[in-house]
Amino acid sequence: MAQNAYIKLVPSSAKQTITIEEVKDLIYYYKNITEKTGDQTNWPYENAAFPYVVKDPEEGKDKWFYLKSDHERYYAILIGVDKEIVQNEEGEEREQVYIQFTLPEQSTFGDKGKANEFCKFIAKKLKAELHLFNERVMYFYPRK
Repeated sequence: MAQNAYIKLVPSSAKQTITIEEVKDLIYYYKNITEKTGDQTNWPYENAAFPYVVKDPEEGKDKWFYLKSDHERYYAILIGVDKEIVQNEEGEEREQVYIQFTLPEQSTFGDKGKANEFCKFIAKKLKAELHLFNERVMYFYPRK
């Protein structure tokens, strides 16, 4: 069965909306900084830190993309952006944007570990609320 993790953009997050292109930019930024770490340590760290290729299927245009790996310890991670209607404490409804990370049934423990890393990285950058695969919640936004 597929597993999901969510990065929710709450009112005190750095952004209230995000596009799939902006999420891709964050993934490329992560890949870039891991390559620089490899250069500094003189070790091919980027292959271990980011063993994926970004795939952008036509049917998922502007909604989702996936990370595919040819490495034996990894398979794939799907990443999408959507919105939901939530209520605050006063009962007022508002639209909340979230980023969804999905691990297909064929995904490995390596995929789950990498997806957790990517989720934490993006949630920190966006100061968002992260709902992990194990249903625990991490708060990266300033709480009042």
